[in-house]
Amino acid sequence: MKKIGLYLCCICIGLLAGCGRNGGNKAKEYTVYYVDNEENRVSGQSVEIEGEDTQEILQELFARLVAQPENAGYKSAIPENVVLESYAYEDYQLILNFSGEYSSMSPTREVLTRAAIVRTLCQINGVNYVAFNVDGETLVNVSGVPVGYMTADQFVDNEGNEINAYEKVSLTLYYADRGGASLEAHLVDRVYNSNISMDRLIVEELIAGPEDGDGNGYATMSPETKIVSVTTRDNTCYVNLDEGFLNLPGNVTPEVAIYSIVNSLVELSSINKVQISINGSTDLIYMETIPLSQVFERNLEIMRAQ
Repeated sequence: MKKIGLYLCCICIGLLAGCGRNGGNKAKEYTVYYVDNEENRVSGQSVEIEGEDTQEILQELFARLVAQPENAGYKSAIPENVVLESYAYEDYQLILNFSGEYSSMSPTREVLTRAAIVRTLCQINGVNYVAFNVDGETLVNVSGVPVGYMTADQFVDNEGNEINAYEKVSLTLYYADRGGASLEAHLVDRVYNSNISMDRLIVEELIAGPEDGDGNGYATMSPETKIVSVTTRDNTCYVNLDEGFLNLPGNVTPEVAIYSIVNSLVELSSINKVQISINGSTDLIYMETIPLSQVFERNLEIMRAQ
C-alpha cells in the first residue's frame, strides 16, 4: 500500500513539473472532473501531463482533484477535510482508502465526488477499475450495499451524457411483513439520477429489497428479477418483468408480490392503476393464482393490521 496524504498531493504538481520527467516524452491530455458549487453535476477541465509512469500520473491527477479549479463556478472534487490515506494498484485495479471524513459528505455530494474521481482516474492507461474504502472498510451506498469496483461508464447515462442531476427523494414502499402474507408501508429516502423515471426507480427499489435491520420489512421479489420496461400512460403504469418474478422469496404470497408493486406505484400522484406482465405477456395466471390480464388498483385490505 502506498501512503499518501491529499495535502501532500497539492505540492505534487510543482514537484513533478520540475523533475524533467524525460523531457522527450510527449504530453498527454487528460480531463479532470470537478463538482459545481450547487452540487448538481460534474464538469471536466482538460490538462496536459507528461510522462508515462502510472504512479506519477496518478499522483498528479490526485493533486488536481483536490485543488480548486480555475472556474469559480466549480469546486474541488475531493473536500479539503478528506484525506487519501493509502492506495493500492495492481492488475488494472485501483483501491483508494480515504479517511473517515469521507462519510461526512451528503449523499448527493458523495456520488458526485465518486463520479469525478473515477472518471478522472480511469483515463490512466492500466486503470480500468476503481474501488473506495473508508477507514479500511468497503464503501457502501445510501442503501447500505457495498459499492465495489467502479468504471467510468457507470457514471454516464444511457444517452451518453455525463452525470448532471442527482436528487434526493422520499418514497413510500410496500414490503412484506414477517409472515409474508401482508404488506407494511415504509418511508425511505433515496438519492437517484433524475434521468431515471420515478416509476422505474420504485420498481428497482422493490427488487433490491429493504435495508437490513429490524423493522424495515421483507423483500417481496427475488433480487434476480430483471426489469424489461416500466412506462406510464394515462395514469396507468405498465410494468414488464422477466421470469425472475416467478420466484417468490421466503413465505411471500403471490398477492403480496403483486400488491407491493401496485401499492408502491400508486403512491405517485400520476399513477392510479398498474398493469403487470411477464416478458410482455399478460395472458397467464401468476403463480396459478392471479390473472395478469386485469389492471390492478390499490389494495388496502392486504395491509398488516396495526
